[in-house]
Order: sequence, then C-alpha cells, then structure tokens
Amino acid sequence: MSAISVNKNNFNQEVLNSDKPVLMDFWAPWCGPCRMVVPLVEEIAKERSDIKVVKINVDEEQELAMQFGVMSIPTLVVMKNGKIVNQVTGARPKAQILAML
Repeated sequence: MSAISVNKNNFNQEVLNSDKPVLMDFWAPWCGPCRMVVPLVEEIAKERSDIKVVKINVDEEQELAMQFGVMSIPTLVVMKNGKIVNQVTGARPKAQILAML
C-alpha cells in the first residue's frame, strides 16, 4: 500500500480512528529535504502492513500543521491510539524512521 494523502476532511478517519499506528509525513513540494524523505516513506508504506503511512502537504493543510506544532519540514510524527508517541524534524535515514515506530 502506498502513503495516503491526508487533509482536514479525512484526518479523523485516516489518523485518529486508525486501528494501526500511523506515521505522518508533514512535507511540501518545494522542500528539498522532504523530497529526500518521500521515497523512504513510500518504501515503508509498501513494506509494512502493520502501520498506516500518511502524507500531509503543509501548504494545503496549514491547520493540521499548526495543530501538530510543525515549524520546520519534513516533520515525521508517529501516532498510536490517537496520541503522539514520537516526533522528529528533518530528513532521516530509513533506519531511524523505522526506529521511531
């Protein structure tokens, strides 16, 4: 499965009500480090059926970015049962992203 694009309309359904842990990638198309992380996030989405991976474009979803205190991108957030359990800012290698989970 590939990463799911999330916006304010489907956020509750895809993230808060998920029965699996959720890896959220806050990104923007103009962000160089974000473009480095996108292929890694997509790989994780395809490899791991035990988690849900979502992408949130901060240009289009400023409310969600503000809700999570996103000041810099990329920001990766892991949520379980509707609560933040891990959060990092900046590009990370795949092993570090997996370690967050």
